[in-house]
Amino acid sequence: MTDLSDLPPLWSGRRALGLRPVLPLLAALALWLYAVRHTDVSRLDDYGLVTALHPSFWAGLAVLTAGFWFTVRDRRRPGGWPAAYVLGLLVMERATQAVLYPTPLYAWAWKHDGVVDHLLTVGGLQSADQIGDMAVYDQWPGFFAAQAALVRLLGVDSAAMYMAWWPLASSLLLLFPLLLIYRTFTEDRRLIWTAVWLFFVANWVGQDYFSPQSVAFALHLGVLAVVLRRYGRSGTGGGSGRRGQAVWTVVLTVLVMAMVISHQLTPAMLVVSLLALVLLRRHRDWVPVATTVVIFLAWCATAALPFLSAAMPDMIRAVGDIGGNVERGYGATPTGAGALATSWAARLLSGSVLLLAAAGVWRQPVLRYRAMPLLVITAAPLPMFVASSYGSEMIFRVLMFMLPGVAFFAAAALLPKVRTLAAAEAAAEAGARRKTEPPARRGIGARLRAGFGIRVWGPLLVLLAGTAVFVPSYSGKDRINYFPPQEVALVGQLFDEAPEGSLVVAANRNYPLAYASYGSIDHYWFLEDDRSHVDEIVRDPAGTLATDMAGVDRPSRAYFLFTQGQLANSEMNGQLTGAQLNSVLESVAASPRFRLVAENGAGAVYELRQPEETEGTEGKGPVEGTAAVEGTAGEGGGER
Repeated sequence: MTDLSDLPPLWSGRRALGLRPVLPLLAALALWLYAVRHTDVSRLDDYGLVTALHPSFWAGLAVLTAGFWFTVRDRRRPGGWPAAYVLGLLVMERATQAVLYPTPLYAWAWKHDGVVDHLLTVGGLQSADQIGDMAVYDQWPGFFAAQAALVRLLGVDSAAMYMAWWPLASSLLLLFPLLLIYRTFTEDRRLIWTAVWLFFVANWVGQDYFSPQSVAFALHLGVLAVVLRRYGRSGTGGGSGRRGQAVWTVVLTVLVMAMVISHQLTPAMLVVSLLALVLLRRHRDWVPVATTVVIFLAWCATAALPFLSAAMPDMIRAVGDIGGNVERGYGATPTGAGALATSWAARLLSGSVLLLAAAGVWRQPVLRYRAMPLLVITAAPLPMFVASSYGSEMIFRVLMFMLPGVAFFAAAALLPKVRTLAAAEAAAEAGARRKTEPPARRGIGARLRAGFGIRVWGPLLVLLAGTAVFVPSYSGKDRINYFPPQEVALVGQLFDEAPEGSLVVAANRNYPLAYASYGSIDHYWFLEDDRSHVDEIVRDPAGTLATDMAGVDRPSRAYFLFTQGQLANSEMNGQLTGAQLNSVLESVAASPRFRLVAENGAGAVYELRQPEETEGTEGKGPVEGTAAVEGTAGEGGGER
């Protein structure tokens, strides 16, 4: 592909900033270090990390973005400098939370830690008859088996010891296949690195946490990189004859197998993308798609068959129901100023990048031709809206799988038009004529306008805005996702002391260690029940919950767990308000049917008394010292 060569030669790199590339990078990282040392996350509000961050963080982010833009535009700078800035971006984006928070984020990450711990404990896979719905993870065990091996190799107690750093590690895994894909269609490092920057800035969806999806997505990009670079339209495989194609087929098979045994959705997305390439005649070699389909179907027909057999009726009903597939369910509606601001920030970021990509496709005719396979892959996930809701997450997953191509074409919109060969020759002739003419005198204003025109500052402002909006999009719900050490200790104490066969009842599953000992402890989250039953609990909390929790015989026990994480999730996702949940807690605390077994500033644990234990307690007041969690009573989370 021809180079993007018509950039203004003035005021780039050192002239624009008056600095060498290393200085803005070091200044940005210094500001970041100062920010993380002076940020207090002990009392997060509904805006999450956004309002908690020290102002120097935002200054560092602006310096980093400006330094990247002027460095990547300067052809005299070695290619390693844009890479260094991208690594700096990943540190500021993905490592900030790991440094600031003393415990890992996100309830689903803790759930996956529980799966790894269970696999280490039992030493093998189990069926639904043994562990119920959690057997789905044993039917796609690749990620968890690898993590179990890593835990043993490192000699740590559990994956929780390192999973706070997983977002940074999984993002680094994406960098190499992204570069391979982009280098397939251009050698211009400005386009390549700007696309990489936009990809990480727009990738707020959150697939990078400790999860099978994080590794499966990297494998997905790896397969696409192999297919795009080594399986050309001629079908030669890109290697030295059949031997070269056989080698790349082996590589492809290994990547696909690792993906298929780890995640349900990613292989389906890959099949759709590869089929689109073949059917639209962008690649004529059927080996990649045939290999992927055979491995995928073989796994579905064997190891994953129990889950798929049970889920197939719902999957069939979802086909064609586009409205239902993109509709939010109960408990997924942002409520309150902070949650709404975060939601709209994410929408604005994604919508802006999509519009930029459309502009890039329109104004870069050369890319429409040369990068057509990438354009096909970008659009390929869209039909998945017709296929499934994927637990009300399909819209996020489609956006994520489209993002590599979207970022590439969005970057093309920020850079000058790609010249055709004829245009380059005409520009060379014009340059030769200008050399023979006497130079015209230009004032300082004209020189400044030439150096700092719209082609320089316009894209820079876009990058600055997008990089800043990423923070609320990615970290704006940290009040939900962060579990302080007190909450971790409280839940850990509960599961350490609960006898086998016990039942834990909570408002929702948003608390750490929620799936600890799931092979021997049952769970019930009442906000996931029918709305009519939730209304019964709100009207008579202690009586209804006591009835729900009855039937657990000694030595097993039934526990009611209330934590700040549950309250935050309920308030910000449109379930029950803080006042309603605190009334539930107060009712349980005042009831003689329950006794307090543990309490701290992050929550409380109550045990349901056995019938013989309640004799003679009727009419007595609440257990001494029990109360609603400090700071939450009477707080409203907005109406549903």
